Order: sequence, then structure tokens, then C-alpha cells
Amino acid sequence: MSQAVINLNQIGATEPMKTPIPEHAPLKEKVIAVLKNIFDPELPVNIYDLGLIYAIDVTGSDVSIVMTLTTPNCPVAGSMPASVECAIQELQEVNVVKVELTWNPPWNQDLLSDEVKLSLGLL
Repeated sequence: MSQAVINLNQIGATEPMKTPIPEHAPLKEKVIAVLKNIFDPELPVNIYDLGLIYAIDVTGSDVSIVMTLTTPNCPVAGSMPASVECAIQELQEVNVVKVELTWNPPWNQDLLSDEVKLSLGLL
């Protein structure tokens, strides 16, 4: 796939859609729903579909997340992991949340969900 520049005007969405948290779903599905409600500050795309979440591990009521950002120079590099941790901690079933920020492998547009790629004209 060729690397295309993301054009914000192609997205068309001015207000991000919220993903409902499924009440009786397994905890991992609830965590994914929470992640789909956290949006990149520069794109109206949630961090899950943007491909920033590399791993989600749920052990009992403990959740571990490995994530990245689009670039190490991202203006929210200092605050995004804490925001993710706080959002997941809001789930009643969660005891401990650990969010690890990694730069390896670096984020690239291939990590976008197919839905986002379609909306951006990358497929």
C-alpha cells in the first residue's frame, strides 16, 4: 500500500460518534468500547481504529494496554497514556490499569482500521 497523506477534509466528520459500552459483554470488549470513545486530538478518529493500541491484556479484573502515538512529537505524548488509564479505570469491573507507551514499532498508516482507510480514501 502506498503511503498517502491524511487529508482532514476527507474525513468529513465534525463530531465524533460515541461507541456504547456493552453492559453484559466480556471485560475486553468493554475496554475496546472505551478506547473507541477516546479520540485523537488532531483527527476525528478514535485511538483504537487509528491503530494506536498494540495490545490489550485482561487478566481477571486487571487490564494492561500497550499503545503508541502517531509520532513521538505528538502534543499529547505526556497526557494520552494517563487519559487512557483513567478512562478504562472508570469501568466498574476494573481493578488495576497499566498503560505502556511504546515507539517500537513506529505507527504508520497501515495500522488504520479498514473502516478508517475507506473513509479516508486509502482503500
